[in-house]
Amino acid sequence: MVEFMAVLLIKLLVVFTVSMLIVAYATWIERKVLGHVQLRYGPMRVGWHGLLQPVADGIKSFFKEEVVPENADKSLFILAPIISITAALSLLVVIPFGDTVTIMGRTITLYLTDLDIGILFVLGLATIGSYGTILGGWSSGNKYGVFGGLRATAQMISYELSMAFAVISLVMVAGTLSLVEMVHYQADLWNIVRQPVAFIIFIVSGIAELNRTPFDMPEAESELACGYNIEYSSMKFSLFFMAEYAHMFVFGALVTTFFLGGWHGPFLPGVVWFFIKTFLVIFFCIWERSTFPRLRYDQVMKLEWKILLPAALLNVAVTGLVMIIMA
Repeated sequence: MVEFMAVLLIKLLVVFTVSMLIVAYATWIERKVLGHVQLRYGPMRVGWHGLLQPVADGIKSFFKEEVVPENADKSLFILAPIISITAALSLLVVIPFGDTVTIMGRTITLYLTDLDIGILFVLGLATIGSYGTILGGWSSGNKYGVFGGLRATAQMISYELSMAFAVISLVMVAGTLSLVEMVHYQADLWNIVRQPVAFIIFIVSGIAELNRTPFDMPEAESELACGYNIEYSSMKFSLFFMAEYAHMFVFGALVTTFFLGGWHGPFLPGVVWFFIKTFLVIFFCIWERSTFPRLRYDQVMKLEWKILLPAALLNVAVTGLVMIIMA
């Protein structure tokens, strides 16, 4: 038992440390990619090509003044960013980064746990994470923050439906709710080939869940002057910022696990293939931000309720019909 707990603790520390480094440097990658797309350099001054910019930003956030509005619900105001970052990092518990490795004659799995209901765990915690955005806007006592929170509520609840139905079609063909078993199922053929419609629906719904352009309605600087996090400063604002990039990393990991074969790939170790695929998804999220303009709010809702959700339901029905015919 002591050895098991020691190995689990070490894996937990490694996952947390690597994840926080990825979150920090995802901000640098995004600023660099957007800079080059817009014919700029991006961060250049702190470290070689700005590599120490995330460190400088973190130190700066610690020393900025903390401001809590007088008419805010102070307990919820403080709790909201904590909910966002905690929910994002908790999802890493069930992400399989690789299969197994042998260290000093002992086989160690490259994931923290393999839950039989791992997919339900992911969908549940993803929903809880949206409460941080909602409560952050509502508790600030600012009308723009409230509008941003209301937009977040409607948008996240809506797009969770199509995302869930996209995952249901995967569960139907794989016959498992375990993320590890889902990766094993893709050893010969990735789910992006089996379920291309579900892949497209999951990608679009995931970007909407991340509140990234063109779905950044809860923030919408030109309309809401920053939206749900308008009254936040210092480390509270930084926690929301970190939560967004943590969710983006988790989203990339989930796309890799569900559709891109997880750690499967030729020549290189499995964990290397996992991170290559995950960073390609993260790059896509950054690339599309620099490509598409923000949609109107009615267009965001129309896309979900009139296009994505019917397509997801139809995909589930067709998947079931094909399984019956091929049985």
